[in-house]
Amino acid sequence: MSTDHASASPLLTTPLDALHRELGARMVPFAGYAMPVQYPAGIMAEHLHCRAQAALFDVSHMGQASLHGAGAAAALEALVPGDIAGLKPGRQRYTLLTMPGGGILDDLMVANAGGEQLFLVVNASRKAVDLAHIAAHLPAPVRLEAHDERALLALQGPAAAAVLARLAPDSAAFPFMGFGPLAIAGIACLASRSGYTGEDGFEISVPAAQAEALARALLAAPEVQPAGLGARDSLRLEAGLCLYGNDIDETTNPIEAGLGWVIGKRRKAEWNFPGAAAIRAMLEDGPPRLRVGILPEGRAPARAGTAILDAGGAAIGQVTSGGFGPSLGAPLAMGYVPARLAAEGTPLHLLVRDKPLPARVAAMPFLPHRYIR
Repeated sequence: MSTDHASASPLLTTPLDALHRELGARMVPFAGYAMPVQYPAGIMAEHLHCRAQAALFDVSHMGQASLHGAGAAAALEALVPGDIAGLKPGRQRYTLLTMPGGGILDDLMVANAGGEQLFLVVNASRKAVDLAHIAAHLPAPVRLEAHDERALLALQGPAAAAVLARLAPDSAAFPFMGFGPLAIAGIACLASRSGYTGEDGFEISVPAAQAEALARALLAAPEVQPAGLGARDSLRLEAGLCLYGNDIDETTNPIEAGLGWVIGKRRKAEWNFPGAAAIRAMLEDGPPRLRVGILPEGRAPARAGTAILDAGGAAIGQVTSGGFGPSLGAPLAMGYVPARLAAEGTPLHLLVRDKPLPARVAAMPFLPHRYIR
C-alpha cells in the first residue's frame, strides 16, 4: 500500500528480514521498514508466477490490532461507513476510516473474530495515525490492542488454496472473505481468504517468532515463489485496487473514488458516520470527478504524477498510479478526470516526458478478479 520517503530514523525490519536476504531480495525503504521490492527472478516473473501459480508476500509492515469488549462493533461504526454490526462471526469486510469533511483517513480490513472481538488490518504508513484515531474515540469498556508481536503473510494465486490445504486441511472450508483461526504446518495462525492481487488467496497472521518457519513451509511447496512489493503493486494495479496515498487520501471523497459500495444499506439510512453529509451530498448530486482506468497507446508507461490532458490538450488531472501490466502486456494507469470525461473509451492524452501520448479511459479491473465465490 502507501510508501514513505526514507528518513534519518533507522529502518524497522520484519521477522522475515533474514529470510529475505537469504533469498537474495533487493531491500528498499517502505513505510519506515526495510522491505523486499523484488527477488532475483525479477518483478515481471514474480507477477506472472502469482497469476499462474502462487506467490508469497511479506506484509508484516501492515498494522494489526484487535478491538475487544461489548459494543466493539458499534464503536467502530462511529468511525466507518461499513455495516460492522451486521458482520457475522468468521467474516471480514473492507471499509474506510472517514473524516468529518468526507475524506479518507485510511482503508482497512475488519473481521469479526467472535466473542465481542474485531480484528483489524490497516496500512503500514497509516497505522500510527489510525490506531491513535480509533483509540481516541472508543467508549468504555471497548479497548484497542495493537498486535506488534504478529507478522502477516499473503499467499496469493490460483494454486494458493491447494497449497494451503496440504498444510491446513481446514482452510478448504474458508469462503471468500472468511476469517478464523487456522493451524498451518502445526503453527497456530489467524487467516482470511482475501488479498490485494485480484487472485484467490489468503492473508495469514502469525506470531512473529514462528513467521520464518511458516514462510519456509509455504515456500517448500513447488507452486510457491517469493514475491516483493514491486509485483504486489503491479498485481493490485491490474486488479484496479486503490493504493492509499496515491489513489485515495484525506482529500478524497469515497464517491469520486468509486468506493460508495462500502457504505452499508443500513448506514445509508442512518448517515451517522464521519463525513456523512459530504459523502451523501456527492452521492446525490454526482461527483465532479471520478477515478478511472486509463490505457495508454504504445508501450510507454505513465507513472504517478503524470498530467492527464483532454482531447484539446488542456490539463484535467493527474495519474495517481501507473506502470506496466505484465499480465496485460501493456502499460496501464488510473487517475481522476472530470465526470463528463469518465465514460469508457473517452480519448485522453498523457504528458510523458513532455510529450502528449494518446490514451483512453478503460473499465476496471483491467483483468477480471478471480476471487473464489
